[in-house]
Amino acid sequence: MNENPEIGRSIQTGPLATNYHDTGPAPEPVDGEGGTVLLLHGSGPGVSAWANWRNQLPPFARHHRVVAPDLAGFGFTEVPEGQEYSREVWLRQIVDLLDALEIERVHVVGNSFGGSMALALAIHHPERIDKLVLMGSVGIPFELTAGLDAVWGYEPSEAAMGRLMRETFAYDSSLITDELVASRYAASTRPGTMEAFASMFPAPRQRWVEAMAHPEEAIRGITAPTLLVHGRDDQVIPLSTSLTMLELIDDSRLHVFGRCGHWTQIEHGAAFTELVLDFLAE
Repeated sequence: MNENPEIGRSIQTGPLATNYHDTGPAPEPVDGEGGTVLLLHGSGPGVSAWANWRNQLPPFARHHRVVAPDLAGFGFTEVPEGQEYSREVWLRQIVDLLDALEIERVHVVGNSFGGSMALALAIHHPERIDKLVLMGSVGIPFELTAGLDAVWGYEPSEAAMGRLMRETFAYDSSLITDELVASRYAASTRPGTMEAFASMFPAPRQRWVEAMAHPEEAIRGITAPTLLVHGRDDQVIPLSTSLTMLELIDDSRLHVFGRCGHWTQIEHGAAFTELVLDFLAE
């Protein structure tokens, strides 16, 4: 029996063997309460669906079926040799996963890079989306921050991971234990992981901000009820991105957490979970 909590189930999605977590009650039709929640992780080094969402999986699963995949190049999803990475590749993987699991519609929660992919699903496959939650989301053009440059430019060492987690991701560095740094560093150096990560966002990195952005008119066309969540003190993705999306998406609302960096789901985990569950239950 596998004892690594990051490894869930595996399913074939096109050329990829997607590692994903699937938990919670059988969903009701996605017209009201219940339904399936799709969780899309961020793009930090060593990230996986479980690392990103471990605190949300149990409480979300009390109300919803929850599906949380490792996107290609991250976690324990297996990719063919020479795999290239792009928004199109990740979107195809997400749609293939929903098809393979015979899930017609989802609430989708996207964190940072995962927010851009949640937007992509809402824009290109609106019939698959019920409600949309975007947390510290990429998806519109902005000037590359020093924080995001540091995240995407990470070169493996435990010291570098510690600086990234304590000085860039979190507002309150006391939340970041040595054990957490060590485990995330170990995850970032698994065979193949760093090679995949280094190939995704090479310098100059402003072009990858643009590549993960969506046309303004496409975002304006989103009709799904949308909850935007952002840390006021986010050094990776500026708060201005969520303020802009609040203007662009007609049926949207924004919740800003003070004394919070880029890891809302960790720094304000209980409040974030309650906020999202209340929104999905409306």
